[in-house]
Amino acid sequence: MTSTFDKGNERQPSPWHCAPVLPLAPQTDLPGRIGVYDSGVGGVSVLRAIRAALPRESLIYVADSGLAPYGDRTPEALQARAEQVADFFVRQQVKALVLACNTISVIAAANLRAKFSLPIVAMEPAIKPAALVTSSRTILVMATANTVRSQSVARLCAEFGGNVRILLQACPGLVERVERGEFTSAATLELVASYVRPGIEAGADTIVLGCTHYAFLAAQIANIAGPGVTIIESSVAVARQLARVNPALPLPEQAWHPTSFYTSGPPHSLSAFLTSVSEEHTEIRSLPLSHAE
Repeated sequence: MTSTFDKGNERQPSPWHCAPVLPLAPQTDLPGRIGVYDSGVGGVSVLRAIRAALPRESLIYVADSGLAPYGDRTPEALQARAEQVADFFVRQQVKALVLACNTISVIAAANLRAKFSLPIVAMEPAIKPAALVTSSRTILVMATANTVRSQSVARLCAEFGGNVRILLQACPGLVERVERGEFTSAATLELVASYVRPGIEAGADTIVLGCTHYAFLAAQIANIAGPGVTIIESSVAVARQLARVNPALPLPEQAWHPTSFYTSGPPHSLSAFLTSVSEEHTEIRSLPLSHAE
């Protein structure tokens, strides 16, 4: 299997090729866009799926890289942070919000839907489709620690694990390596192998990528897992769900605009990552939110 999002070559882009870093615009971003929120760069995989499904929509992407990874933060801190980010999107007058992060989805989606009136599309590990396609009746779910121990995953396991063995594998350290663009370094491959091989040796023939960051390691995971192992991730399903709930497509006279990127981390780091994965971008703005938890 090859990854749509990872060219398989680790690159260190020159800062001379990075997009300019712009200060936060005082005015509201263009209204009627779709907001996409992730703990960092992983949600770019979902962003691309949305763009493929809804090519006429304009998007705003928030990477909360200054507080990444989310996997080891408390649920209370993550819920509070998600409210801050959602409020930012509301002020930008987005018409829908996509939680392009499994961790924030399983921990904060219900709370956000109770507090905000805009359509919110969340994601969860693709345990149901994996249970339907496995031949060995054993699946491996790779996710952050918070996602693995969440009530949402417990519910999915109870609902779809009756005749299937579900191996839950927390993968600390992978998010940070993707954030740094370290897709193919020896240390990254060794870490990936330490999470993949025990599940394969236990008989798993299907791997669920329960974190959007891991989509950028799909080719490496496939190589380590070996032939005959199916890898499933949720970005296309999320894009389809967004298309179903999307309030309205742009009118013909409305102009499409490039994606606006915001980050709570160093803007040049996000720019370098986007360049390394050939993601076109014209500007990156600092997210106007405190780093306080």
